[in-house]
Parts: sequence; C-alpha cells; structure tokens
Amino acid sequence: MAGIASFRRLERRSNAPPLFAFATVLAAVVLFSHTIVAQQAEQPEGGAASPEEQTQYAGSEMCQACHEDIFSTFQKKNPHAVVETQPKHGWEGRACESCHGPGAKHSESADAGEILNPAKLSPARTDAICLNCHLNTPTHVGRVQGGHAKGQVSCVGCHPVHHAVDGEMAQRRHSRINAQCAACHTDVWASFQRPHAHRLEQRAMSCVDCHNPHGSFLPRNLQTALANEPGCFKCHGDKRGPFVFEHAPVRLDGCGSCHEPHGSANPRMLIRHEVSNLCLECHSNIFSPTGATASGVPGGIPTGFHDLRSARFRNCTICHVKVHGSHVNRDFLR
Repeated sequence: MAGIASFRRLERRSNAPPLFAFATVLAAVVLFSHTIVAQQAEQPEGGAASPEEQTQYAGSEMCQACHEDIFSTFQKKNPHAVVETQPKHGWEGRACESCHGPGAKHSESADAGEILNPAKLSPARTDAICLNCHLNTPTHVGRVQGGHAKGQVSCVGCHPVHHAVDGEMAQRRHSRINAQCAACHTDVWASFQRPHAHRLEQRAMSCVDCHNPHGSFLPRNLQTALANEPGCFKCHGDKRGPFVFEHAPVRLDGCGSCHEPHGSANPRMLIRHEVSNLCLECHSNIFSPTGATASGVPGGIPTGFHDLRSARFRNCTICHVKVHGSHVNRDFLR
C-alpha cells in the first residue's frame, strides 16, 4: 500500500495525463504482487503445505492392482466410467478417487481407514459425495426435502455404484424396481395383493410410475403429469377434464378421496364397500342454499329425495354415471 501511495504522490507532482497515470499505478501493483509471490516462494520448508501436498492422489491404475475385479467391471459395464476418460469432469485417470477420496496413503499402507467408503459413511456424507456431480440434475430435483433423505436413506442404498445392472446405475425393469421398493415398504407391497389393485404384481407398472424416489414437492413423493396435475392423469386421461360440470372432490381433494391408490378389497379400488356409503360421506346433512329446501332441510343435495331403504337407490353410479365430471348434465347423469 505504501508503494501505491508513493506513486499517487508522483502522479500529483507531474502533469501526466490520467491514462498514463493509471498505467503507472497498474504497473506498480503488478510489480508489488510479483514481489510478494517471490518472497513466499523463498520461505524455507516446514511451513504450511499446499493443498496439492495435503491431498495426494494415486490414480486409478494403482487401485486396479488390488481391486482388479471391481476395476474391470467398472470399466466395462458402469456408466461412471466416463469420469475416467472425459476431461470435462475434472477426474481424468482418477475416477475411483472421485468418490473414495485421495488414495496415496491407502495404496501404501493398505489400511481401510485411509480411504473413504461411501457405503459405511453417514447418509448425509454419502449424499454429499454423490451430489458433487448430480446436484441440480432434473431427476434429483427434490432430493433435499424427499422422504428418503429425511429417513436417512443414502444414494448407495438403492443404486449399485460398482456393479451396474444392465449397464444402468438405476433399476429399469418393473419387476426389479418393485422388488427393491418392497424390501423396505413391506406394508405397501402387501396392499397390491388385494383383489383390486394396480397391476404391479403383473409387472405392467412400477412404483416410480407414481412416486419420485428422489423427492417431490407433493406429499408422499408423488409424481406429476403435465407439469402440475396429479400423476394419476398420466394413465387415466379420460378423468382429467376440464369439465363443464365438475365434481368438486376430483378437483379439490384428488383421486385419493374415493380410491385406495395401492389396492383395495372393493371394486374399482374404492375406499368403501358400498357406493352409497361413499357418496353419503359428502351428500348427507348438507343444507341447500337455494330451491325448495332453502329453509334448511338436511339432504338438499340429491339423495335428499331418494329413499335409500330401496336397493335401487343404494348404488348411486347406476344413474350418476359421470361421477368424475360431465359436459352436458350438472347431475352427472350423462
């Protein structure tokens, strides 16, 4: 700083133009910085070690000497092998150490304590290693607030890092995905054994068709369809609408207000055995704001004039066939 101040005094004494004065000061700053660097280079050994000296890498060839089977499988069948060969990742020739950390000390001592093993680290530390590369990628958008992250399930709990399956880090076949999810969610898998359920048992779909295992902004890690609609509409598009006459629960409460999402003992996966009981959860003791029952008689919304003691009125959907919504009838008759 003293050198810069002296040059400023020199500038005031001379009548040099501003551009020349600026160039003079800039040259002084550069000369001063080079002097500081030279002084630091002349310091004797024994001071603080550089980051390169603290973190020494052995290279993947050194890992191959002891871990031949893992190395060969990794090179031939693992998608992470691109880290070994592509310079853009910054780990060329050191793919193993991109996850396991510097391996120079481990290669000399063969001590397992000198190397990182993500499978034995805490889930938070394991996830931090994976997210060094996979952060903000589309498939992991909700990882932080996802149920698996909160439940301390790390990435390596589901993804086989060394031994990829069919050349993929994630399971792709429906049967394998379902088996992996069922290993932890045993109660949910039992729901699919009920008489009326989604066809996971027949391998027609998998858990990830409805749930995002990495997290979602919706409850239960639910997937969305067409950016912001419930994932059910991805398959059941005829129930989407928009309808001229909408059934309010479809729009406000979602499919789960009437249907069991995984499986049910009732036809059409309904949450109640009798359709009338399901409808009466909403269509009973409701006061009509207009019409003949404006005085406040319960049952103003239809079912109020039906005699439910008669069997022909106990199955509402015999007449109200468009319960999800209609374009022509406000009572969902057609």
